[in-house]
Amino acid sequence: MNLYKKIKPKLFRMDAEDAHNLIINVMKKTQSIPFIDSCLQKKYCVQYPSLHQRIYGLNFYNPIGLASGFDKNAEVIKPMRNIGFGFLELGSITFIPQSGNDRPRIWRHVAESSLQNHLGFNNIGAKAAAKNLAKHYPFSIPLGVNIGRNKDLNNQDSLKNYESSLRILSHCGDYFAFNLSSPNTPNLRDLQNESFVKELLQMAKSITSKPVFIKISPDMNVDSMLEVVQSAIDSGADGIIATNTTIEYGLLQNPFRKNGQNIGGISGEVLSQKSREILKILGKHFFKKTTLISVGGICSASEAYLRLGFGASLIQILSGMIYHGPALVASMNKELDSMLKADGFSHISQVIGSRI
Repeated sequence: MNLYKKIKPKLFRMDAEDAHNLIINVMKKTQSIPFIDSCLQKKYCVQYPSLHQRIYGLNFYNPIGLASGFDKNAEVIKPMRNIGFGFLELGSITFIPQSGNDRPRIWRHVAESSLQNHLGFNNIGAKAAAKNLAKHYPFSIPLGVNIGRNKDLNNQDSLKNYESSLRILSHCGDYFAFNLSSPNTPNLRDLQNESFVKELLQMAKSITSKPVFIKISPDMNVDSMLEVVQSAIDSGADGIIATNTTIEYGLLQNPFRKNGQNIGGISGEVLSQKSREILKILGKHFFKKTTLISVGGICSASEAYLRLGFGASLIQILSGMIYHGPALVASMNKELDSMLKADGFSHISQVIGSRI
C-alpha cells in the first residue's frame, strides 16, 4: 500500500501506542463500507493453490497469519482478512478486563526494525471479546484466540483463570493458544513447566475439541523447553507456537529502561535469528509429531521460506507489518509462490521440513 509509505513518517512521529490505536480506529470506521472491502480483497486476497493447506480440518489459504497482540479485542477482523492473511490470532484475552501496565509501554527501535513492549495484556476481557468474535464467527479464514492470564493472581489460581476464559470463548474461535510466555505479566513464565502444562491441556481438552496450542518463550533453557513441549504433546496439545518476545535486551543497541531496569519484551528483526534457532531445535525433535507455528522476526518471504523449511506449517507476523506496511502480507504470499516454483516444488507441503 503506497498510502502507508506516505503516512508512516507521521505515524512514527506519534507515540507508538497512539499510532496503533489510530490505525485500529480508522479500520473500525471503514470496515462497514462495502466497496472498501471488495477493493482490498481484489487487490490483496490473491489465492495461490500452491499455498493452500488443510490443518485440523481448517482451510488455510496461505501460511501467513497475524500474530496475537495486534487485534487484542477482536475489533478489526474483516480489515485484517482483507489484506491477505491466511489466518488471524486475536488477543491476548484475559478473563477479567484489565488496563495493562502504565504508559508509555511501546517503544520503536527504528534502526533495528524492532519493538519493545510492556503492555501487560491490556484488553476488554473474555465476555466483551466473545461478543466481538460472535459478530463474525464462523469466518472465511481460521480465527485463533490467544488466552492470557490476569495479572493480579497467584500462580496456583492460574488454571482456573485460563479455564474461565476458555469456557466463554470456546464457541467463537477455530483454535486456542494459551500464552504462558509473555514477559509482561509477573511470574507468568513460571507456568512453563511440565506439571502445569499437563493440567492446562487436560482442562482444555475437557472443554473443547478444537485445536489447542501452547505459546512458548524464546528464553527457555533448551532442555527445559524440550521437556515442556514433550509434556504438552503427551497431554494433547495440537501444536506449539514459537516464540513470544524475548528479554535478551543485549539484542538491542539501546533498550528502553525504566527506573534503571530493563522492561518489556522485544520483537522484530533482532529476534529473527533467536526465534529461528528455537524453531530448528523444535523441528529436529518434533516435526511430524505436532504442528509448529513460527513467529518472531519474520519480516520477509525469504525468512518465512526458511521457517517452513525448518518445520513450521504456519508462520505469523506483526512487527514486520508495522515497519513494512500491510502490503507485506500479499507480497510475501506472492513471493512464496514464486520461491516454491523456482525450487521445483508444486506445493507448500513439499517445503515444510525440507531443511531438517
